[in-house]
Amino acid sequence: MRRILDRRVVITGLGLVTPLGTGVEKNWEALMAGRSGIGPITRFDASQFPARIAGEVKDFKPEDWIEKRDVKKMDPFIQYVYACAEQAMQQSGYPVTEENADQFGVLIGNGIGGLNTVEEFHKDFLITGLRHFSPFFIPKLISNLAPGQISIRYGARGASFTTTSACASGSHAIGEAYRMIRLGFLDAAIVGGTEAAITPLGVGGFVAMRALSTRNEEPERASRPFDKDRNGFVMSEGAAAMVIEEREAAIARGARIIAEICGYAANSDAHHITSPAPEGRIIAKCMRMCLEDNGLDLNEVDYINAHGTSTEQGDVAETQGIKRVFGERAAKIAVSSTKSMTGHTLGAAGAIESVFTVLAIERGMIPPTINQEHPDPECDLDYVPNQARPAKIRIALNNSFGFGGTNTTLAFRPA
Repeated sequence: MRRILDRRVVITGLGLVTPLGTGVEKNWEALMAGRSGIGPITRFDASQFPARIAGEVKDFKPEDWIEKRDVKKMDPFIQYVYACAEQAMQQSGYPVTEENADQFGVLIGNGIGGLNTVEEFHKDFLITGLRHFSPFFIPKLISNLAPGQISIRYGARGASFTTTSACASGSHAIGEAYRMIRLGFLDAAIVGGTEAAITPLGVGGFVAMRALSTRNEEPERASRPFDKDRNGFVMSEGAAAMVIEEREAAIARGARIIAEICGYAANSDAHHITSPAPEGRIIAKCMRMCLEDNGLDLNEVDYINAHGTSTEQGDVAETQGIKRVFGERAAKIAVSSTKSMTGHTLGAAGAIESVFTVLAIERGMIPPTINQEHPDPECDLDYVPNQARPAKIRIALNNSFGFGGTNTTLAFRPA
Protein backbone atom coordinates (compact mmCIF):
# COMPACT_ATOMS: atom_id res chain seq x y z
CA MET A 1 0.00 0.00 0.00
CA ARG A 2 1.28 3.46 -0.89
CA ARG A 3 2.49 5.73 1.89
CA ILE A 4 2.75 9.44 1.19
CA LEU A 5 4.29 11.28 4.11
CA ASP A 6 3.43 14.84 5.09
CA ARG A 7 0.27 15.39 3.10
CA ARG A 8 -1.69 18.28 4.61
CA VAL A 9 -5.16 17.70 6.04
CA VAL A 10 -7.96 20.26 6.01
CA ILE A 11 -11.50 20.53 7.35
CA THR A 12 -14.34 21.21 4.92
CA GLY A 13 -17.49 20.37 6.90
CA LEU A 14 -18.77 20.61 10.48
CA GLY A 15 -21.78 19.27 12.40
CA LEU A 16 -22.96 19.59 16.00
CA VAL A 17 -25.64 18.22 18.33
CA THR A 18 -25.10 19.38 21.92
CA PRO A 19 -27.01 20.65 24.97
CA LEU A 20 -26.61 24.10 23.38
CA GLY A 21 -28.63 23.08 20.34
CA THR A 22 -28.65 21.19 17.06
CA GLY A 23 -26.52 22.72 14.32
CA VAL A 24 -23.36 24.80 14.20
CA GLU A 25 -25.03 28.20 14.29
CA LYS A 26 -27.16 27.47 17.38
CA ASN A 27 -24.07 26.29 19.19
CA TRP A 28 -21.98 29.27 18.16
CA GLU A 29 -24.67 31.73 19.23
CA ALA A 30 -24.85 30.09 22.66
CA LEU A 31 -21.06 30.05 23.05
CA MET A 32 -20.77 33.73 22.19
CA ALA A 33 -23.57 34.59 24.62
CA GLY A 34 -22.00 32.52 27.39
CA ARG A 35 -25.21 30.54 27.72
CA SER A 36 -25.29 27.26 29.66
CA GLY A 37 -27.01 24.14 28.38
CA ILE A 38 -27.26 22.54 31.84
CA GLY A 39 -30.62 21.89 33.51
CA PRO A 40 -32.58 19.39 35.63
CA ILE A 41 -32.58 15.80 34.42
CA THR A 42 -35.81 15.00 32.56
CA ARG A 43 -34.96 11.61 31.02
CA PHE A 44 -35.80 9.70 34.19
CA ASP A 45 -36.84 10.34 37.78
CA ALA A 46 -33.63 11.56 39.39
CA SER A 47 -35.25 12.80 42.60
CA GLN A 48 -33.34 10.27 44.73
CA PHE A 49 -29.97 11.07 43.14
CA PRO A 50 -27.58 13.49 44.86
CA ALA A 51 -26.75 14.89 41.39
CA ARG A 52 -29.98 15.75 39.55
CA ILE A 53 -28.69 17.94 36.72
CA ALA A 54 -27.19 17.23 33.31
CA GLY A 55 -26.61 18.64 29.86
CA GLU A 56 -29.41 17.02 27.88
CA VAL A 57 -29.89 17.45 24.13
CA LYS A 58 -33.27 19.15 23.97
CA ASP A 59 -34.15 20.18 20.41
CA PHE A 60 -33.07 17.10 18.46
CA LYS A 61 -35.61 15.30 16.26
CA PRO A 62 -34.13 12.15 14.72
CA GLU A 63 -36.71 12.16 11.91
CA ASP A 64 -35.22 15.41 10.64
CA TRP A 65 -32.02 13.55 9.78
CA ILE A 66 -32.78 9.83 9.58
CA GLU A 67 -35.31 7.81 7.57
CA LYS A 68 -38.19 6.89 9.90
CA ARG A 69 -37.73 3.18 9.26
CA ASP A 70 -34.11 3.44 10.44
CA VAL A 71 -34.62 5.49 13.62
CA LYS A 72 -35.62 2.41 15.63
CA LYS A 73 -32.37 0.71 14.60
CA MET A 74 -30.20 3.36 16.27
CA ASP A 75 -29.55 4.19 19.91
CA PRO A 76 -29.47 7.98 20.54
CA PHE A 77 -25.66 7.98 20.53
CA ILE A 78 -25.79 6.80 16.89
CA GLN A 79 -28.63 9.16 15.98
CA TYR A 80 -26.74 12.21 17.25
CA VAL A 81 -23.56 11.64 15.27
CA TYR A 82 -25.47 10.47 12.19
CA ALA A 83 -27.14 13.89 12.15
CA CYS A 84 -23.78 15.60 12.66
CA ALA A 85 -22.32 13.68 9.72
CA GLU A 86 -25.22 14.81 7.56
CA GLN A 87 -24.61 18.43 8.52
CA ALA A 88 -20.88 18.13 7.82
CA MET A 89 -21.38 16.41 4.47
CA GLN A 90 -23.90 19.00 3.36
CA GLN A 91 -21.44 21.79 4.14
CA SER A 92 -18.46 20.00 2.63
CA GLY A 93 -20.13 18.81 -0.55
CA TYR A 94 -17.63 15.95 -0.66
CA PRO A 95 -18.55 13.78 -3.67
CA VAL A 96 -18.42 10.08 -2.83
CA THR A 97 -17.99 8.14 -6.07
CA GLU A 98 -17.19 4.58 -7.11
CA GLU A 99 -13.66 5.77 -7.80
CA ASN A 100 -12.95 7.34 -4.39
CA ALA A 101 -15.15 5.33 -2.00
CA ASP A 102 -12.33 2.95 -1.03
CA GLN A 103 -10.28 5.93 0.22
CA PHE A 104 -13.14 7.53 2.18
CA GLY A 105 -13.28 6.47 5.83
CA VAL A 106 -15.43 6.97 8.93
CA LEU A 107 -13.84 7.14 12.41
CA ILE A 108 -16.12 7.97 15.33
CA GLY A 109 -15.14 8.05 19.00
CA ASN A 110 -17.49 6.79 21.71
CA GLY A 111 -16.89 6.09 25.37
CA ILE A 112 -19.83 4.05 26.66
CA GLY A 113 -22.02 2.86 23.78
CA GLY A 114 -25.76 2.30 23.77
CA LEU A 115 -26.55 2.49 27.46
CA ASN A 116 -30.12 3.66 26.75
CA THR A 117 -30.67 0.49 24.72
CA VAL A 118 -29.11 -1.78 27.36
CA GLU A 119 -31.37 -0.44 30.11
CA GLU A 120 -34.50 -0.44 27.94
CA PHE A 121 -34.08 -4.02 26.73
CA HIS A 122 -33.03 -5.33 30.13
CA LYS A 123 -36.32 -4.10 31.61
CA ASP A 124 -38.26 -5.79 28.81
CA PHE A 125 -36.26 -8.99 29.17
CA LEU A 126 -37.10 -9.26 32.88
CA ILE A 127 -40.80 -9.13 31.97
CA THR A 128 -41.05 -11.04 28.68
CA GLY A 129 -37.84 -13.02 28.39
CA LEU A 130 -36.84 -13.74 24.80
CA ARG A 131 -40.39 -13.60 23.43
CA HIS A 132 -40.22 -9.96 22.37
CA PHE A 133 -36.48 -9.56 22.06
CA SER A 134 -35.60 -7.33 19.11
CA PRO A 135 -33.02 -8.30 16.47
CA PHE A 136 -31.92 -4.65 16.60
CA PHE A 137 -30.72 -4.96 20.21
CA ILE A 138 -27.04 -5.61 19.48
CA PRO A 139 -26.75 -3.34 16.39
CA LYS A 140 -28.31 -0.50 18.39
CA LEU A 141 -25.87 -0.65 21.29
CA ILE A 142 -22.41 -1.54 19.97
CA SER A 143 -20.13 1.44 19.50
CA ASN A 144 -18.89 0.62 16.00
CA LEU A 145 -22.40 0.93 14.55
CA ALA A 146 -21.99 4.71 14.81
CA PRO A 147 -19.36 4.73 12.05
CA GLY A 148 -21.04 1.65 10.55
CA GLN A 149 -24.36 3.38 9.95
CA ILE A 150 -22.63 6.48 8.59
CA SER A 151 -20.43 4.48 6.22
CA ILE A 152 -23.53 2.67 4.91
CA ARG A 153 -25.32 6.01 4.44
CA TYR A 154 -22.54 7.46 2.28
CA GLY A 155 -21.03 4.34 0.74
CA ALA A 156 -17.70 4.97 2.47
CA ARG A 157 -15.61 1.84 1.94
CA GLY A 158 -12.40 3.01 3.61
CA ALA A 159 -11.46 2.32 7.22
CA SER A 160 -14.53 2.40 9.48
CA PHE A 161 -14.11 1.93 13.21
CA THR A 162 -14.64 3.34 16.69
CA THR A 163 -12.01 4.74 19.02
CA THR A 164 -12.93 4.07 22.64
CA SER A 165 -10.74 5.92 25.12
CA ALA A 166 -13.14 7.48 27.62
CA CYS A 167 -13.17 11.28 27.37
CA ALA A 168 -10.44 11.33 24.72
CA SER A 169 -12.40 9.13 22.29
CA GLY A 170 -13.50 11.87 19.89
CA SER A 171 -10.05 13.42 19.71
CA HIS A 172 -8.44 10.06 19.05
CA ALA A 173 -10.84 9.51 16.13
CA ILE A 174 -9.91 12.84 14.58
CA GLY A 175 -6.21 12.34 15.19
CA GLU A 176 -6.02 8.79 13.82
CA ALA A 177 -7.93 9.74 10.66
CA TYR A 178 -5.62 12.74 10.25
CA ARG A 179 -2.63 10.41 10.40
CA MET A 180 -4.19 8.00 7.89
CA ILE A 181 -4.76 10.82 5.41
CA ARG A 182 -1.23 12.19 5.93
CA LEU A 183 0.21 8.75 5.21
CA GLY A 184 -2.01 8.09 2.20
CA PHE A 185 -4.14 5.30 3.66
CA LEU A 186 -7.21 7.52 3.22
CA ASP A 187 -7.95 10.58 1.12
CA ALA A 188 -10.89 11.84 3.20
CA ALA A 189 -12.98 10.86 6.20
CA ILE A 190 -15.95 11.69 8.36
CA VAL A 191 -14.61 11.93 11.91
CA GLY A 192 -16.10 12.80 15.28
CA GLY A 193 -17.39 11.60 18.60
CA THR A 194 -20.69 10.87 20.29
CA GLU A 195 -22.22 10.00 23.65
CA ALA A 196 -25.72 9.50 25.09
CA ALA A 197 -25.44 8.04 28.58
CA ILE A 198 -27.78 10.16 30.70
CA THR A 199 -29.55 7.14 32.17
CA PRO A 200 -30.00 5.85 35.73
CA LEU A 201 -26.97 3.57 35.36
CA GLY A 202 -24.83 6.18 33.65
CA VAL A 203 -25.52 8.93 36.15
CA GLY A 204 -25.52 6.47 39.05
CA GLY A 205 -22.07 5.20 38.15
CA PHE A 206 -20.54 8.67 38.24
CA VAL A 207 -22.47 9.49 41.42
CA ALA A 208 -20.86 6.44 43.05
CA MET A 209 -17.46 7.88 42.09
CA ARG A 210 -18.42 11.21 43.70
CA ALA A 211 -17.44 12.88 40.43
CA LEU A 212 -20.59 14.92 39.71
CA SER A 213 -21.58 18.40 40.80
CA THR A 214 -24.51 18.53 43.22
CA ARG A 215 -25.32 22.20 42.61
CA ASN A 216 -28.88 21.13 41.78
CA GLU A 217 -30.56 24.45 42.56
CA GLU A 218 -28.31 26.38 40.18
CA PRO A 219 -27.71 24.07 37.20
CA GLU A 220 -26.46 26.82 34.89
CA ARG A 221 -23.74 27.66 37.43
CA ALA A 222 -22.75 24.07 38.21
CA SER A 223 -19.99 23.57 35.65
CA ARG A 224 -17.20 25.84 36.90
CA PRO A 225 -13.80 24.93 35.42
CA PHE A 226 -10.84 26.52 37.18
CA ASP A 227 -13.11 28.11 39.83
CA LYS A 228 -12.40 27.35 43.48
CA ASP A 229 -16.13 26.81 44.19
CA ARG A 230 -16.47 23.89 41.77
CA ASN A 231 -17.65 20.60 43.23
CA GLY A 232 -17.48 18.18 40.32
CA PHE A 233 -18.32 17.96 36.63
CA VAL A 234 -21.74 17.95 35.00
CA MET A 235 -22.55 14.90 32.87
CA SER A 236 -23.79 15.70 29.36
CA GLU A 237 -24.49 14.18 25.98
CA GLY A 238 -24.08 15.13 22.34
CA ALA A 239 -21.99 14.63 19.23
CA ALA A 240 -19.86 16.35 16.62
CA ALA A 241 -18.54 15.46 13.19
CA MET A 242 -16.09 16.89 10.67
CA VAL A 243 -15.31 16.11 7.06
CA ILE A 244 -11.53 16.14 6.67
CA GLU A 245 -9.57 15.61 3.47
CA GLU A 246 -6.22 15.96 1.76
CA ARG A 247 -5.57 19.64 1.13
CA GLU A 248 -4.60 19.62 -2.55
CA ALA A 249 -7.62 17.51 -3.48
CA ALA A 250 -9.91 19.85 -1.55
CA ILE A 251 -8.47 22.85 -3.40
CA ALA A 252 -8.78 21.06 -6.74
CA ARG A 253 -12.48 20.37 -6.25
CA GLY A 254 -13.14 23.96 -5.15
CA ALA A 255 -14.07 23.12 -1.57
CA ARG A 256 -14.27 25.89 1.02
CA ILE A 257 -11.57 25.08 3.55
CA ILE A 258 -12.53 26.00 7.10
CA ALA A 259 -9.24 25.27 8.84
CA GLU A 260 -6.28 22.90 8.80
CA ILE A 261 -5.33 20.14 11.24
CA CYS A 262 -1.64 20.66 11.81
CA GLY A 263 -0.70 18.40 14.73
CA TYR A 264 -1.73 15.41 16.81
CA ALA A 265 -0.26 13.48 19.70
CA ALA A 266 -1.42 10.83 22.13
CA ASN A 267 0.16 9.30 25.21
CA SER A 268 -0.70 7.83 28.60
CA ASP A 269 -0.05 8.87 32.18
CA ALA A 270 0.32 5.21 33.24
CA HIS A 271 -0.52 6.48 36.71
CA HIS A 272 -4.11 5.96 37.95
CA ILE A 273 -7.52 4.87 36.64
CA THR A 274 -9.12 8.27 37.23
CA SER A 275 -6.56 10.82 38.49
CA PRO A 276 -4.02 12.61 36.26
CA ALA A 277 -0.30 12.22 36.83
CA PRO A 278 1.09 14.75 39.34
CA GLU A 279 2.11 18.24 38.21
CA GLY A 280 0.83 17.77 34.66
CA ARG A 281 4.07 16.15 33.51
CA ILE A 282 2.61 13.72 30.98
CA ILE A 283 -0.04 16.20 29.82
CA ALA A 284 2.83 18.59 29.05
CA LYS A 285 4.63 15.89 27.09
CA CYS A 286 1.51 15.26 25.00
CA MET A 287 1.22 18.96 24.11
CA ARG A 288 4.93 19.12 23.21
CA MET A 289 4.64 16.04 21.01
CA CYS A 290 1.68 17.62 19.21
CA LEU A 291 3.65 20.78 18.47
CA GLU A 292 6.64 18.72 17.31
CA ASP A 293 4.42 16.68 14.95
CA ASN A 294 4.75 19.36 12.26
CA GLY A 295 7.50 21.49 13.75
CA LEU A 296 5.03 24.06 15.06
CA ASP A 297 6.31 27.16 16.86
CA LEU A 298 4.95 27.24 20.41
CA ASN A 299 5.20 31.05 20.28
CA GLU A 300 2.39 31.02 17.69
CA VAL A 301 -0.10 29.22 19.96
CA ASP A 302 -2.72 31.84 20.78
CA TYR A 303 -5.56 29.69 22.15
CA ILE A 304 -6.02 26.41 24.01
CA ASN A 305 -9.43 24.80 24.32
CA ALA A 306 -8.83 23.10 27.64
CA HIS A 307 -10.13 19.74 28.75
CA GLY A 308 -11.20 21.73 31.84
CA THR A 309 -13.75 19.40 33.41
CA SER A 310 -14.53 21.40 36.57
CA THR A 311 -12.71 18.94 38.85
CA GLU A 312 -9.94 20.11 41.14
CA GLN A 313 -7.29 17.56 40.23
CA GLY A 314 -7.93 17.79 36.51
CA ASP A 315 -8.03 21.58 36.30
CA VAL A 316 -4.86 22.00 38.34
CA ALA A 317 -2.93 19.31 36.42
CA GLU A 318 -3.86 20.85 33.06
CA THR A 319 -2.83 24.30 34.25
CA GLN A 320 0.51 22.92 35.44
CA GLY A 321 0.98 21.10 32.14
CA ILE A 322 0.42 24.27 30.12
CA LYS A 323 2.94 26.13 32.27
CA ARG A 324 5.52 23.38 31.76
CA VAL A 325 5.22 23.67 27.99
CA PHE A 326 4.97 27.43 27.53
CA GLY A 327 6.83 28.79 30.56
CA GLU A 328 6.35 32.51 31.11
CA ARG A 329 4.37 32.78 27.88
CA ALA A 330 1.61 30.58 29.35
CA ALA A 331 0.09 33.63 31.04
CA LYS A 332 -0.35 35.30 27.63
CA ILE A 333 -2.26 32.40 26.01
CA ALA A 334 -6.06 32.42 26.10
CA VAL A 335 -7.28 29.18 27.69
CA SER A 336 -10.99 28.45 27.92
CA SER A 337 -13.18 25.51 28.83
CA THR A 338 -16.38 25.27 26.81
CA LYS A 339 -17.47 22.52 29.21
CA SER A 340 -18.54 25.41 31.41
CA MET A 341 -21.48 25.73 28.98
CA THR A 342 -21.96 22.22 27.56
CA GLY A 343 -21.01 20.15 30.59
CA HIS A 344 -18.85 17.07 30.03
CA THR A 345 -20.00 15.09 27.00
CA LEU A 346 -17.59 12.23 27.78
CA GLY A 347 -16.63 10.36 24.59
CA ALA A 348 -17.97 13.19 22.43
CA ALA A 349 -16.06 15.95 24.25
CA GLY A 350 -12.90 15.94 22.14
CA ALA A 351 -14.84 16.13 18.89
CA ILE A 352 -17.29 18.80 20.07
CA GLU A 353 -14.48 20.93 21.45
CA SER A 354 -12.43 20.47 18.28
CA VAL A 355 -15.32 21.91 16.29
CA PHE A 356 -15.56 24.80 18.77
CA THR A 357 -11.80 25.38 18.37
CA VAL A 358 -12.06 25.41 14.59
CA LEU A 359 -14.94 27.89 14.76
CA ALA A 360 -12.90 30.12 17.08
CA ILE A 361 -10.12 30.20 14.47
CA GLU A 362 -12.45 30.78 11.53
CA ARG A 363 -14.53 33.49 13.21
CA GLY A 364 -11.85 35.20 15.25
CA MET A 365 -13.66 34.85 18.56
CA ILE A 366 -12.62 32.86 21.63
CA PRO A 367 -15.46 31.25 23.64
CA PRO A 368 -15.45 32.11 27.34
CA THR A 369 -15.17 30.03 30.48
CA ILE A 370 -18.41 30.96 32.20
CA ASN A 371 -18.93 30.80 35.98
CA GLN A 372 -15.38 32.06 36.56
CA GLU A 373 -16.24 34.03 39.67
CA HIS A 374 -13.73 32.95 42.32
CA PRO A 375 -10.56 31.76 40.58
CA ASP A 376 -8.68 28.87 42.12
CA PRO A 377 -5.28 30.25 43.24
CA GLU A 378 -3.64 27.18 41.70
CA CYS A 379 -5.29 27.96 38.36
CA ASP A 380 -3.77 31.29 37.44
CA LEU A 381 -3.85 31.47 33.63
CA ASP A 382 -6.05 33.58 31.36
CA TYR A 383 -9.25 31.49 31.21
CA VAL A 384 -11.25 34.09 29.21
CA PRO A 385 -13.70 34.59 32.09
CA ASN A 386 -17.39 34.94 31.36
CA GLN A 387 -17.26 36.85 28.06
CA ALA A 388 -16.21 35.86 24.55
CA ARG A 389 -13.18 37.71 23.21
CA PRO A 390 -12.08 38.71 19.69
CA ALA A 391 -8.67 37.34 18.71
CA LYS A 392 -6.58 36.48 15.69
CA ILE A 393 -5.54 32.88 16.27
CA ARG A 394 -2.45 31.55 14.53
CA ILE A 395 -2.43 28.10 16.15
CA ALA A 396 -4.97 26.61 18.56
CA LEU A 397 -4.69 23.44 20.63
CA ASN A 398 -7.47 21.21 21.90
CA ASN A 399 -6.69 19.01 24.91
CA SER A 400 -8.65 15.86 25.79
CA PHE A 401 -7.81 13.54 28.69
CA GLY A 402 -9.60 10.39 29.82
CA PHE A 403 -9.86 7.79 32.57
CA GLY A 404 -6.95 5.39 32.58
CA GLY A 405 -4.58 8.26 31.90
CA THR A 406 -5.17 8.54 28.16
CA ASN A 407 -4.25 11.95 26.71
CA THR A 408 -4.60 13.62 23.31
CA THR A 409 -3.76 17.03 21.91
CA LEU A 410 -4.82 18.30 18.49
CA ALA A 411 -3.50 21.41 16.76
CA PHE A 412 -5.41 23.55 14.26
CA ARG A 413 -4.57 26.63 12.24
CA PRO A 414 -6.35 28.93 9.77
CA ALA A 415 -7.00 27.78 6.23
